[in-house]
Amino acid sequence: MDLATLWFFIVAFLFVGYFVLDGFDFGVGMSLPFLGRNDVSRRQVINTIGPIWDLNETWVIVAGACLFASFPEWYATLFSGFYLPLLLILLALILRGVSFEYRHQRESAAWKRGFDRMIVIGSAVPAFLWGVAFGNIVQGVAIDADHIYVGGFFALLNPYSLLVGLTTLLVFFLHGVLFVALKTDGQVHDDARRLAKIAAVPTILVAAGTVLWTIGIAAGREAPLLGLVVAAGALAAVSLIAAVLFSLRGRDGRAFAAGAATVLFAVVMLFFALFPFVMPSTIDPAYSLTIANASSTPYTLQIMSWTALIALPLVIAYQTWTYWIFRKRVTRSSIEAAPAHA
Repeated sequence: MDLATLWFFIVAFLFVGYFVLDGFDFGVGMSLPFLGRNDVSRRQVINTIGPIWDLNETWVIVAGACLFASFPEWYATLFSGFYLPLLLILLALILRGVSFEYRHQRESAAWKRGFDRMIVIGSAVPAFLWGVAFGNIVQGVAIDADHIYVGGFFALLNPYSLLVGLTTLLVFFLHGVLFVALKTDGQVHDDARRLAKIAAVPTILVAAGTVLWTIGIAAGREAPLLGLVVAAGALAAVSLIAAVLFSLRGRDGRAFAAGAATVLFAVVMLFFALFPFVMPSTIDPAYSLTIANASSTPYTLQIMSWTALIALPLVIAYQTWTYWIFRKRVTRSSIEAAPAHA
């Protein structure tokens, strides 16, 4: 395996980490209107991700930095062509972060309701638009001979990308609800289990459509990793069904782990379907960006490889330690005993 191919899979690993970790953050935020019956319940839901949401979000920063350094052509075409949706994602993430920090600054119910709405919007918009973006990357977009995206914004809103966006929205929602069930007790815990049951059927149906369509795209492109695309799609489907079944049986830890596996295999499936391209062109296959023509120089990739060899284990170790420290449930009694601004 050459360094460019290695870095394609490192970038894939970073996005897998981001979607698995920030995915349930998005789901928790989107679940707020359904699980937050009162301010105590809403604080209980928010506090499940309070200590970790910003750490989870740093994965996308690292992924973007590595994408810029390892595949500058891919980065340039992606961020110029997808400027508006990526800007909307950025604004939504800022909106969500500000809401977490400012929600408790006043005791006014109207103040808190306003920031609660911003948390929901700041979670739902990225959950949907990330799927739309990756759907377009996998399917291909209008890239000319100069590797410039020449389609408009509405060209990105095609049936396949919208289906992928709806899938990420629903899968992240279910992933977050399962996390709330794992991390809470009392009424919120019971409501989260019921909500997971309600969300299960539409999530499974929409996700199945995305898996089949993605396999069709990879087969039509004669993707060299087609067998792995099928395998990853099948594992994502099995994991999703397992997550629902574990939730129905009250196995919250296993349900959340299966939900995380669903996101993992789904993102892996998309990258397998994309390989060896990084952005296929719908105008002419010769205009496509590939791992070979979009990567940095071998020397740059070599330096990055040594850096990643040192940095990635440290990042993973720190993340593991953080989750271990904040592993306990967020109980309703602890919320009621804490000051209202906590």
